Amino acid sequence: MALFERTRRLAAWALCMAGLTPAASSAAHTHHLDRSGKAQSGVASYYRPTASGRKAANGKRPQPGRLTAASRTLPLGTKAKVVNRDTGKSVNVTVTDRGPFAKHRVLDVSPKAAQHLGMTHEGTASVKIQPLKLPAGKGEGGKTGG
Repeated sequence: MALFERTRRLAAWALCMAGLTPAASSAAHTHHLDRSGKAQSGVASYYRPTASGRKAANGKRPQPGRLTAASRTLPLGTKAKVVNRDTGKSVNVTVTDRGPFAKHRVLDVSPKAAQHLGMTHEGTASVKIQPLKLPAGKGEGGKTGG
């Protein structure tokens, strides 16, 4: 049974990396979307630009120069303020992808966002994520956090 589960997860990951299914990236790690607008805390990392050409979960190609992030739980299109808890530096990002896939991480940010947060040297940072605006549609209603 464990071998079947590992094979299923590997297949879902491979499909995602090949860009065959935009939602496949969340298939390997099942998480419920958080539409509460409540702040989250944890460790964020940043992703390096890749030449793989894969599309993000929103169907577009990642653009490292944009202020974007990947979250397993925030709905795609969510606008959020990310604060580096150690330095107080902050940046507003848009969730465009699913991830991170590393355990104990709550967010992957673009290289540009990582620069704003002052985390490019360390690679990770303790952060607070405050949703500012959730996308309208699918019952989300454009709810704002507070």
